[in-house]
Amino acid sequence: MQLELDTKVIVLVAGFLLLWALGLGVVKYHQMSTSPDGTAHRYVDIAHRAALMYSFAALVLAVLAQFSAWAVAVDLIAASVVLVFFVAAVVSYTVHGFRRDTENQFVDPVPGTHLFMVSLIVGEIGGTAVLVAGFAAAQFGPS
Repeated sequence: MQLELDTKVIVLVAGFLLLWALGLGVVKYHQMSTSPDGTAHRYVDIAHRAALMYSFAALVLAVLAQFSAWAVAVDLIAASVVLVFFVAAVVSYTVHGFRRDTENQFVDPVPGTHLFMVSLIVGEIGGTAVLVAGFAAAQFGPS
């Protein structure tokens, strides 16, 4: 069975996120091994875990898209919104971890942080809901 374009793109991004997580694991190890208290910066740890979890979450999105009733373009747009926010979150965590500039990005947030978070919530839940609905329509709808 040939994968649709939406599924191919999502799986590729999942692979990218997994590679990114593995690279962050190296950074985490380096920070732990050179730190007096044996720990990596909080946001390096968060970035590492988030990239790992998002890589597997992206695979769930790929399955939902592959077996969806919606057009490839609809699924690709919905998944892309979710994936852009996954990547943006890991970028933010990675930057904070490398810069070691905060232990909590919400204590003194930069302008736009809360707007970004609301957009992330709507985008991730909305995009995933579109994919779940497409899957449900294809798999449980009238034949």
